[in-house]
Amino acid sequence: MLVEQKEKLQTLIGLIDNIAVNPDVTIQYCIPGVLMTADGSGNGDPYIQFTYAVNGLDPHIQHMPLTRSYLEKTPQDLANLFTFSLERFMEEIDSRQYGAQ
Repeated sequence: MLVEQKEKLQTLIGLIDNIAVNPDVTIQYCIPGVLMTADGSGNGDPYIQFTYAVNGLDPHIQHMPLTRSYLEKTPQDLANLFTFSLERFMEEIDSRQYGAQ
């Protein structure tokens, strides 16, 4: 991984860590050479994993792969994409749990 990409991903992690997130959400990172807090399962490509446990129970996990096209974006754009993806994921899980609203 290039130094520029590492710096961009470190900035992204800082931005994500500063986002106010629902207490039922856990964020983990699998970014080799930058930060590994997830178990690293998968095909070896970097990703961000979010786990949403509705009311602290029944955890649902989603991976957001950090594809080459994503890595071309600015850290702020990636953080916005992450926020959007997380919100959609939570809405999807909530609609399954509580029905469409």
